[in-house]
Amino acid sequence: MLYLSTRGHPDRKRFCEILLEGLAPDGGLYLPEVYPQVDAATLARWRAVLADQGYAALAFEVLSLYIDDIPAADLKAICARTYTAEVFGSAAIVPLTKLEDGFSLEALSNGPTLAFKDMAMQLLGNLFEYELGRRGAELNILGATSGDTGSAAEYAMRGKQGVRVFMLSPHGRMSPFQQAQMFSLMDANIHNIAVEGVFDDCQDIVKAVSNDLDFKRQYKIGTVNSINWARLLAQVVYYFAGYFYATRSNDQKVSFAVPSGNFGNVCAGHVARQMGLPIGRLIVATNENDVLDEFFRTGTYRVRGSADTYETSSPSMDISKASNFERFVFDLLGRDAARTKQLFDDGLHQQGRFDLGTDPLFAQAASRYGFVSGKSTHADRLATIQDTFERFGVMIDTHTADGVKVARERRQPGETVVVLETALPIKFAETIREALGRDPERPAKFEGIEALPKRVQVMRADVAAVKRYIGDHCHA
Repeated sequence: MLYLSTRGHPDRKRFCEILLEGLAPDGGLYLPEVYPQVDAATLARWRAVLADQGYAALAFEVLSLYIDDIPAADLKAICARTYTAEVFGSAAIVPLTKLEDGFSLEALSNGPTLAFKDMAMQLLGNLFEYELGRRGAELNILGATSGDTGSAAEYAMRGKQGVRVFMLSPHGRMSPFQQAQMFSLMDANIHNIAVEGVFDDCQDIVKAVSNDLDFKRQYKIGTVNSINWARLLAQVVYYFAGYFYATRSNDQKVSFAVPSGNFGNVCAGHVARQMGLPIGRLIVATNENDVLDEFFRTGTYRVRGSADTYETSSPSMDISKASNFERFVFDLLGRDAARTKQLFDDGLHQQGRFDLGTDPLFAQAASRYGFVSGKSTHADRLATIQDTFERFGVMIDTHTADGVKVARERRQPGETVVVLETALPIKFAETIREALGRDPERPAKFEGIEALPKRVQVMRADVAAVKRYIGDHCHA
């Protein structure tokens, strides 16, 4: 399996090369040359694999279609070490909670940091350690987080051989619980940098550093953001698992509703659908930062500046520039790399927007690729959290509430919908209290976490300052 850049760079690379690289040299994102096709017989076999051998065995089946430069026995062992009941709280790993007929939640947040990012990050930590050990190499991971990626990456990489993490987050914009999860880690290989700005400032710095190829090579910079294909690939697995859990036979269709900011989570659903998983529709749910909803409604993709990025009660989606979106647009445009480069490199840089509304291909976002979208507000979140708790006795977090609200709005008669649950309510306790007048449950291991000592460096949004910091600490 070879991988190409969405912006047309001539090189083709294998999985372990792009695992450690992040962005392609031309600033594009990596995708496989073709999506492997899963036929009815394979789907039936995988359903049995999940039922008989469990999630880790299914993960091996999916991943081995994309990873041919790690011996099968090693890859199988990595999957088995990653997806355990001890780490994810149940043998099902991603159990379904049925709310009513044809409407379920898929639990993705039972990992170490209580957010769906653990599903991919735990695998990534083990893949990094394996590949770096094989090469006798080191990697300095540079990432940006709006709340959940950071802690998931840090918990996955802490203590790992040959890996250091430099994680940028928007200063004062994450929930107290999220900040405590990250900043209370004292492992020597973990570095937290709080940037004076919003998430997009952090993401812009990561991209600027990644695009400085000399610096990237000198300091062996890698990434764990969802621009890393390995992370997106790990997420493809839980679409297959959720489908199997929600259906009895492979002639049924399931639609997935996905709270979306950076487009990574729902992009994994797009990949699963392209592989042949019987997904009806992919329902994209945004909060007040509705860049993606605007695109799927109008064809206009318009990034917002920091001043126009709202601070909301579903903060992990307070994103104005969806860094994974380029992968889908590349497919939508018939994999026209020159045009993708023109839109994302030239169009966004110069005008901060592009418009596909009049392009005949735009209609295929819905008709061929199954995308539909909607948005949710703070008032919607409160009402949805209240309704879900009162009717079903199930407490959901603010991001999942965005997914449930839009799923209910967009659901068609007879459609089976699975909402991807993206975090546990404890991460957003303030809004839960506002909605329900009570505190969410807190796992015992996180008692008193906000009171722990913190280790964090506050810094202005300056690429050069971040580079200096990495240079000073990358041998520590």
